[in-house]
Amino acid sequence: MAPYAFAAVGIGFLLFFGHLILRKLQRSNDFVWNRQFVSYKRLPLSRKRILQTYPFFQKLSPKYQKQFEHRVASFIKDKKFKHRHKPIVTDAQLVYTSAVACRLSFGRRSYLFPMLDTILFFEQAFQSPTNEAMHKGEYNPRAKVLALSWEDFLRGMAVDDDNFHLGLHEFMHVMHFESERSTDIDAVRFHKYHQLILRHIMDPAVRERLDNASYFRDYAFTNQYEFMAVLGEYFFESPADFNQQFPVLFSYMKKILLFKDEWMS
Repeated sequence: MAPYAFAAVGIGFLLFFGHLILRKLQRSNDFVWNRQFVSYKRLPLSRKRILQTYPFFQKLSPKYQKQFEHRVASFIKDKKFKHRHKPIVTDAQLVYTSAVACRLSFGRRSYLFPMLDTILFFEQAFQSPTNEAMHKGEYNPRAKVLALSWEDFLRGMAVDDDNFHLGLHEFMHVMHFESERSTDIDAVRFHKYHQLILRHIMDPAVRERLDNASYFRDYAFTNQYEFMAVLGEYFFESPADFNQQFPVLFSYMKKILLFKDEWMS
């Protein structure tokens, strides 16, 4: 074998083992190397103007605005957007739903929600085909479809401090399901801290504090999926209060999302 062939094999082994070491470090130290290498995609002007009205985008530095726009443009290109009763999905629907998804995943390297293919809009709350109940949002992991009531989605965006945000709630469901089925570094970290959250709230003292404080709305305790989705709403809508009331839960959510303090303001 020629010397250059030995060198190529050696480089290959180094890269392979380097990848394994880096992955182990990311898992153990809760960070993501190379969170966003490129930020070149841009929205058409009409959609960019809509994005510029999104409060989270407005508060970002120019560096992070560029990253965020790239992610929103990538998300729009990656997903199918449909309306249940209308032939056309508006630019506002495209941009705002994509922006909410990208806000939730902004600290992660994985932001395209691979277990989601289609976003289906309804004008208002709709009847679920699975249980015939009226829903404002519903995620079907088998079909990879997220159904949203546009009226309630906008209401969640309009009031940003009441801990009700349909978009964040439903995208947290998608992220949660991914964590149970993916070996991606972000999914693995979600699963790790989700387990820590479950252990934490099973502690009798913590459980008593949760019961006595009545801080999280009752719906959070329906099941583990709703609990995580509600934590996501509280994390973004009242971070200071959440951190003061339940600092351990808040810190675990921050680790799950790798969300920076500067993005909180």
